[in-house]
Amino acid sequence: METEAPQHPPWYLEPFEGESISHYFGRFRRQEIISVSAPSSLSKAAGIGTALSRWEKFRFNPRPTQKELEAISKLIGVEVNKLEALCPPNGVAMVHRSTRLCAVCYREAPYHRIEWQFQSTEGCEKHQLRLISRCPACDEKISLPFEWKEGNCQRCGMKFSSMAKRQKPYD
Repeated sequence: METEAPQHPPWYLEPFEGESISHYFGRFRRQEIISVSAPSSLSKAAGIGTALSRWEKFRFNPRPTQKELEAISKLIGVEVNKLEALCPPNGVAMVHRSTRLCAVCYREAPYHRIEWQFQSTEGCEKHQLRLISRCPACDEKISLPFEWKEGNCQRCGMKFSSMAKRQKPYD
């Protein structure tokens, strides 16, 4: 007997492997079928207060509770275990004063990885490059992932993927 695939609502959006919660909910809210532009509206609809706004800024103190994840899961149709994967592992300290990225990874698959925000992550292990947190063209801080619409600097427009040529090697 075959197991039926879960029925997802029309607004269901599959998270990418290793995606950050900030990037995921930015993508989720930008869907044409969704009419929610602010994280507070989604949080309120799920009955979890301002939790989503905190998570989108990489503030996980306190960590998302099982009850909060279940509430948002019920609202958007994404399984709790997939939502948990968008968050840092228990006990992992986060960088939340700046957004970091590997432009080569982003060029390969354009989404923000949660591991780039771990304080313990000094560089991209895959490409042996330092993570960048400022636009190499204009020195503007990279915006929070939930704000990424086109994958570029909000000040000068330089594409994240083209920032790769300015990344420095990681030892």
